[in-house]
Amino acid sequence: MTFSFSLRRIVPILLLLFTRYFCFFDGSDGRMLYGSKHHIFPLQTFRPYNIAHRGSNGEFPEETEGAYLRAIEEGADFIETDILSSKDGALICFHDVILDLVTDVADHKEFANYKRTYEVQGFTITGWFIVDFTLEELRTLRVKQRYLFREQQYNGIYPILTFEEFIEIALNAKRTVGIYPEIKNPVFINQQVKWEDGRKYEDVFIDTLLKYGYKGSYKSKSWLKMPIFIQSFAPISLIYASKLIDSPKVFLIDDIDMPTQDTNQTYWEITSDEYLKFIKAYVVGIGPWKDTINPVKDNYLCPPTDLVKRAHAHGLEVHPYTYRNENHFLHWNFSQDPYAEYSYWIEKIKVDGLFTDFTGSFHHYQEWTSGSHITK
Repeated sequence: MTFSFSLRRIVPILLLLFTRYFCFFDGSDGRMLYGSKHHIFPLQTFRPYNIAHRGSNGEFPEETEGAYLRAIEEGADFIETDILSSKDGALICFHDVILDLVTDVADHKEFANYKRTYEVQGFTITGWFIVDFTLEELRTLRVKQRYLFREQQYNGIYPILTFEEFIEIALNAKRTVGIYPEIKNPVFINQQVKWEDGRKYEDVFIDTLLKYGYKGSYKSKSWLKMPIFIQSFAPISLIYASKLIDSPKVFLIDDIDMPTQDTNQTYWEITSDEYLKFIKAYVVGIGPWKDTINPVKDNYLCPPTDLVKRAHAHGLEVHPYTYRNENHFLHWNFSQDPYAEYSYWIEKIKVDGLFTDFTGSFHHYQEWTSGSHITK
């Protein structure tokens, strides 16, 4: 009797020790993700990519350590970030050129006289601009949630991340997690920030990736070990970057009324067959706003365009943005069901990956529909 009782106590302890040293569990449902501690589970490539848009920012403030760690926990294949520069040339993870919307900069009296007005992509904007702050000054700020209807309890906790800190989050994950950094607002950044030896923003961006060992064409051995997509709305930046690094690049496409920021081309030009044929020499895919692929009227989907089919015909992947769970963003066609939206885009439109604010829900959709329990 005593022996039996001891076994019941010892076996769970042995299992715990085994899993701690030889396996990794996801922390929510206890499902095993990896084998031995010497094996990092590889990136999945058999289904569309789950791209964590600014991290899992539906739950945590965007582009913060919390958002990226949650995205990895919830099953992101790639964590996505926007890269900008501080006044002193440090690359940071941040979406807007101004700090006003997602930081507590307005509460810092020491920065009251930092407000400026600049022209950015044809728009005159007044606010606290990142390019007027040193990295040390930016570090004193804390990030907050962009939308008031989302979770607010993590506001004021996280500082702004550097590009290198972002990379280290991905590389320190217990499985292979890709990164998806954007060369953000390169025209504006190159106008406002100057580096030594005449280097440009794009040079510093690529040098950072090379420092950490990112290299290799799409799905090459090197790429599968350290997956990356480099993205930008600026075709000239992507073409320039292609001379510096062989990692795959994705050309982002905005609304039909928005021109490219560095060539002033229209939507019709940059999605024409002629242009897709040209740009595919430099990129492996396009990242269109989803309403560019499928126009919307009165919050209802209209018939889709043939953009995805034509991109695929040119051998280009398509990674549209941005998918959000809230009714505020869902089109009426989906009856407030984000899984219905995922199904439409994956099964009917046949995209190759998508940017989502809710990494966990897209991962659950893919697990349920593919029957795969290999990776989280």
